[in-house]
Amino acid sequence: MGEGPLVLCLHGFPDNANSFRHQLPFLAAAGYRAVAVTLRGYEPSSQPADGDYSMQALVADVLAWVEELDAGPVHLIGHDWGAAIAYSAAAFAPDKFRSIAALAVPHPGRFSAEARRHPKQALLSWYMLFFQLRGLSERAVRWNNFALLKRLWNKWSPGWDGPDAVMEDVLATFRKPGVLTASLGYYRAALGRKKQGAPSKSQAAFKLTIPVLAMSGEEDGCVDSEVFEQLLYDEDYTAGLKFERVRGAGHFLHQERPDACNRILLEWLNSND
Repeated sequence: MGEGPLVLCLHGFPDNANSFRHQLPFLAAAGYRAVAVTLRGYEPSSQPADGDYSMQALVADVLAWVEELDAGPVHLIGHDWGAAIAYSAAAFAPDKFRSIAALAVPHPGRFSAEARRHPKQALLSWYMLFFQLRGLSERAVRWNNFALLKRLWNKWSPGWDGPDAVMEDVLATFRKPGVLTASLGYYRAALGRKKQGAPSKSQAAFKLTIPVLAMSGEEDGCVDSEVFEQLLYDEDYTAGLKFERVRGAGHFLHQERPDACNRILLEWLNSND
């Protein structure tokens, strides 16, 4: 939607591109070209034959979108997995981006290396290990009309009674052939590397050389907001870091509190054009 500097929006799990339905028209009205993409595997035609859902492949997708849209440098807004991809894309090709806004997930290297040291976060992240059980986890997620996905939404955003139409739209995405296995493939690719050992301190602390806005929902039941803030190290952000905690919001903060999040995002974008 809209015309102007490009803002590329990357959704997370379990979600789809409609995650940004409140942001696209708002940003378009503010003078931006806002585009929400469907991540690799979240529709059947983008599921690779080799099952590659590595971060390298996901970053390559982002760079291909930037090239295809013939725009750059661009702003990136990412939520959940989209945030992790945004950090990594910006670190790999900083010349392609003006800024990133990362919602609900801190620096992925720090999270991977240090989150297990926080007992509360280790418990909240149980599902990442469960998703390593190929076949079993697919059956468990599909059981009772994807009851587990509904449970995750409820646990991750406590107190938010999301519209039924939103959940039905998400479930329609996961009912498409191959989408569930593809989405779990992100976790399998990420944790599979850990068989060779956890990332070294230097690997985890990769630098971001473009400005970063990190946003956390105060009541996030997926990535604890206090842990999120503790994993923000100024030395990782050589072009500046801004942290915003959104009150009355959980993991899906941009859907729960769109007005508050949109105000923060617009101020951020305007300051980095």
